[in-house]
Amino acid sequence: MREADNIREVEALGIDLMGLIFWPKSKRYVAERPQYLPTQVKKVGVFVDASLEDIRQHIQDYQLDIIQLHGHETPDFIAQLSIFNFQFSIIKAFNIATAEDLAQTKPYEGIVDYFLFDTKAQLPGGSGEQFDWSVLSHYEGTTPFLLSGGIGPDDAERIKSFHHPRCIGIDLNSRFEIAPGLKDVNQLKDFISNL
Repeated sequence: MREADNIREVEALGIDLMGLIFWPKSKRYVAERPQYLPTQVKKVGVFVDASLEDIRQHIQDYQLDIIQLHGHETPDFIAQLSIFNFQFSIIKAFNIATAEDLAQTKPYEGIVDYFLFDTKAQLPGGSGEQFDWSVLSHYEGTTPFLLSGGIGPDDAERIKSFHHPRCIGIDLNSRFEIAPGLKDVNQLKDFISNL
């Protein structure tokens, strides 16, 4: 999200989290601070293999509540984030295609607050494609997770039929957009209402 009016409209839908992508290669890259930042929802800064200083600067400049790490960040790197004098939670994203892919979460148990399970793709995030959610029946970790990966307006019934004790939410992105970084508010409203 990067346009003030769109941010206000989406915030008014009663969502919990709003993402700001700070990866320069993304079509949704937030190059400058929007004229309005949400106050009623938690702000999530999305990073891909960023430096500690870059993350620290964005937490400060955007008053981020959560940072989402979508690259190859190691547990050691994540442990270094504790030096920051800010209160924030950490989401670590993983690209999933098979049950074997879930093994990569184990070194991060107890280090991050949440996982995000996304579709395995060539580039980090935003492929608009879904993976086979039944694979997640093999997830036996204790870290709660968000379900991501190409969830669209027609998936409300599928979401309602998906059950996992550690699933705490869903990530809605590219399939609810009019253009990269610009959400279709009516589609989101209808989808949330259907849920």
